[in-house]
Amino acid sequence: MSATGESHASVVNNQSQEKKKGGMNRQIWMALFFVLLAAALLQVTPNLEVSCVVVLLLLTVYLFVSEVVAVDVAAVSIMVALGLFGMIGPLLGLKKPILDPNQLFNGFSSNAVMSIIAVMIIGAGLDRTGLMARVAAFILRIGGRTEQRIIPIISFTVAFISSFMQNVGAAALFLPVVSRICVHTGLPISRLLMPMGFCAILGGTVTMVGSSPLILLNDLILSSNKVLPPEQQMHTWSLFSTTPIGLALVATGVFYFVLAGRLVLPANTGKDSTSGVNTLDFFREVYGLDYDIYEITVPPKSPLAGKSLAEVEHDESVRVIGLRDSSGVALFGAGSLSRDSKFEEGSVIALLASPQKRDAFISHFGLQLGSSLEIFGDMLSSTHSGIAEIVIPPRSRLVGQSANDIWLRKTYGMAMVALNRQGKTMGSGEGIRQIPFMVGDTIAVHTSWKALARVGRDRDFVVITTGYPQEEVRQHKVAWAGLFFSIALGLVLFSSLKLSISLFVGALGMVLSGVLKIEEAYQAVSWKTVFLLASLIPLGLAVETTGTAAWIANQVLAALGGVPLWGLQLGIACLATMFTLVMSNVGATVLLVPLAVNIAIKAGGDPAIFALTVALATSNSFFLPTHQVNALIMGPAGYRVVDFMRAGGVMTLLFLTVLIVMMQWVL
Repeated sequence: MSATGESHASVVNNQSQEKKKGGMNRQIWMALFFVLLAAALLQVTPNLEVSCVVVLLLLTVYLFVSEVVAVDVAAVSIMVALGLFGMIGPLLGLKKPILDPNQLFNGFSSNAVMSIIAVMIIGAGLDRTGLMARVAAFILRIGGRTEQRIIPIISFTVAFISSFMQNVGAAALFLPVVSRICVHTGLPISRLLMPMGFCAILGGTVTMVGSSPLILLNDLILSSNKVLPPEQQMHTWSLFSTTPIGLALVATGVFYFVLAGRLVLPANTGKDSTSGVNTLDFFREVYGLDYDIYEITVPPKSPLAGKSLAEVEHDESVRVIGLRDSSGVALFGAGSLSRDSKFEEGSVIALLASPQKRDAFISHFGLQLGSSLEIFGDMLSSTHSGIAEIVIPPRSRLVGQSANDIWLRKTYGMAMVALNRQGKTMGSGEGIRQIPFMVGDTIAVHTSWKALARVGRDRDFVVITTGYPQEEVRQHKVAWAGLFFSIALGLVLFSSLKLSISLFVGALGMVLSGVLKIEEAYQAVSWKTVFLLASLIPLGLAVETTGTAAWIANQVLAALGGVPLWGLQLGIACLATMFTLVMSNVGATVLLVPLAVNIAIKAGGDPAIFALTVALATSNSFFLPTHQVNALIMGPAGYRVVDFMRAGGVMTLLFLTVLIVMMQWVL
């Protein structure tokens, strides 16, 4: 290696070591801060059980913030630590375990976790039938290809759905839609998933059936009324009582990401993103041909109308890979498009060509270039099609025949765009479709992955492209998918069944009807999300059962004496926000509503409004990925905890501000 190379490598190595050292120093300082904070809190905790839970809470927050380990590993570690307290508790002086060991793994069978598993399976079934692709295509037609237009459409749609069903269900259903939109537009999935997820949470505040705390609230109010004198009894809330507040919160979330998204959202492609492989980039690099895909419309009176593909492609050095005729039928793939297909007025062409040849083609025939792939966007996305390399092997029946002779595009669904023979590459304008094949020829073709998988089983070809998506799209099962999704949704909205059971009816129907194979159902589940949520549930239970939550609430509310009513409301909202980050929103609501009611009565406020403040504020869960929706989107987008803290911190403050202002104005 040269001296210059060694010097550069040394600099890179030193920078890497300095970065690791800086990260380690940050973790050490952060650990010291949490140790000092724990020591201070332990001086004022009422008993040993609460002290132990406070330490575990601080340890959880430290592991999440410092990212010493992955968040799911951190959550499992805390769950195991809870279990170990059963053994070491007597040594510390605990008379009983912090949490009953029999309840330690209850999170894995909880209603929330099982519901998430079910909606993931339902979402995968809808995606496998192509239904989500149609939704994505519709959004693309309306919103174009920019964040500023796509984010509001996705966010408002998800928020509307979330206002009538569980927000995690709405988010899970739109996860494949967002993924496909990112494939078509090239936008990083992390730029769209967080706005979608946050607005799914915000949508739960629009109606009284949008989230579990709001569903539960009227029952809690009726229970409190039993012990209140007649003059202090509270009224219950109707279905749309929260609608003005919820709409304001949703609008705030949408405008926040439209205006500040570029500043607070990361630009990750996502660890689990389904964005596919960019085979065009590979093709350009290997073959040196600057080709791209364009969508072009044939206007009235264009001289192209009436001509066949064969007579145009050779002269113009372009390749037509898709054609929608004037009746609206899109021709793409085997058995559809061939060299004798005719162009018509109103036809839409999917063209593979260099920019120079594209411009010449458009100019020659007076064509109209589209700004995006609106018609063929889904067919030509990298999850469905791309450039593949195929070798002609010895004893192939195709030796001595040309692509024209065997009608390669129509018979096999492969549009030949380049031929490499003995190190020499020839492109579309060099008559490659008339050249007879020889043993060892490598041809580059544009094809659907479904057609390529079929060709891979043909002995006349050797497919050397690997790693392409080979999932089967079962469009013939779309009716079954729609049926079982509708059944699940109907059970959620109109029956008294538990959410998890209602959703599993739909998930099981997807498997029994053949929409999904059972192996595909298992693969559809994000087990990282499952373990993250299931492992945190025992901690929330320990916070409640040991009296830690009640102690924290009393300490905070005692410090708010003498403030005006809106200040008390804000304090209660902040307390609910804090609780919902470390325990279930239902648990936080059950715990805080009685406290809020008592505070309102003592301060001369309306206890029903204070109770509603709690139920709404438990949706203010953006700062950490502990909410079910945040946990769901974390893996696919490759988010880190600091991403939620950066974007979610601002959203948390906006939520509190808008909530208190709207409640003072509307109620």
